[in-house]
Amino acid sequence: MALFFLGRPFYNGGMIEDIGHAARDTPPALLNEEGPWGSGEDKAPGGRKSGASGSEADGPRNPWTQPARRKPRSPKGDGQPSLEELIRRGRERFSGGWGGGLSGGGRPMWGYALGAFVVLWLITTCIHRIDPQERGVITRFGRYAGILQPGVGLTLPAPIDVVTPVNVDKRRNFDVPASGGPNLLLTRDQNLVNLVYTVNWSVRDPELYLFNVSGVPEEMVRNVAESAMREAVARLPLADLTAPNQTDLADRVAARVQDLLDRYHAGVQVQGITIREAELPAQLSDAAKDAADAQTAAQAAIAAARGDAAAAMADADVQTKTFDKVYQAYRLSPEVTRTRMYYDTMEAVLAKSGKVVVDAPNAHVTLPAPAAPAKQPAPASAAQQGDGQ
Repeated sequence: MALFFLGRPFYNGGMIEDIGHAARDTPPALLNEEGPWGSGEDKAPGGRKSGASGSEADGPRNPWTQPARRKPRSPKGDGQPSLEELIRRGRERFSGGWGGGLSGGGRPMWGYALGAFVVLWLITTCIHRIDPQERGVITRFGRYAGILQPGVGLTLPAPIDVVTPVNVDKRRNFDVPASGGPNLLLTRDQNLVNLVYTVNWSVRDPELYLFNVSGVPEEMVRNVAESAMREAVARLPLADLTAPNQTDLADRVAARVQDLLDRYHAGVQVQGITIREAELPAQLSDAAKDAADAQTAAQAAIAAARGDAAAAMADADVQTKTFDKVYQAYRLSPEVTRTRMYYDTMEAVLAKSGKVVVDAPNAHVTLPAPAAPAKQPAPASAAQQGDGQ
């Protein structure tokens, strides 16, 4: 396998070329007639062979006992390194790691790492997995660009495209009041009621939910719900806030909240409102009880007065009808009617009196003598009682 460094390939081309240069620059060994190691005769003054012992002066030199040959060195300044120098440089480049490719012309190791990082970046920012209960909102340079449906979707890499998953099936809710304290509302009959309820909602349009609502969407839904509930309670008396009527009130308030959110294009679906408590505050319970008793007494007095008025009207109606009858008779015979009315009146008056007054002159009226009171027998004496015994 070829190893690449900064520059040209080391084992495939560069080393072979350098070895060729070194071979061309080194003088070739001369072969003579006495063998590859030469004749063993170094002409020296005196007729003796240099480099041989006295016992070997007359015979051929043994090739295995000749001194070690020195390593040829390339001439200084020729620019061609030796084989050992090339191997040493290769080892340095191979063991240099990240820094070994900075001095030569080969491809650096960090180039491969950079390529792997780019591939990983493209995979993680271009491929998106959207769950079934989610929708992916795509923003391109911060502007809405589309929706990714559930499944695997492809987009441009970040930071060009950014995908924000929004859960559209999650049922969100909040309580009013949020702090758990009293939530006092004024009714139509000027009563205060502590109303505690829960609002359930979910996301319907993710793009509207993210970009068409300023601030926190939950705060906007909370404010709309409180406003709608306050408006509905102000139109009802306290008696209509009891348990049988709470369901109707909750349905009407939920419809009102949904209408307002649709006008705002909030992308929110109201699932329903549950009223958990509707009662008078503890500080006003005694006063409210007294007020309720007073109202009950007032209603009873009004009913009694209306009954008396109805009876009086009925009696007056009877008297009116009687008078009309007498008047009709009077018109037919005034003298007879007048005398009859006089006699009836005198009879009614004198029937209640013990005295008789006679007004006619020369009239002799015998009045009945009053009856004498009956005498009671005297009680018997004690002596008479004894004789009787």
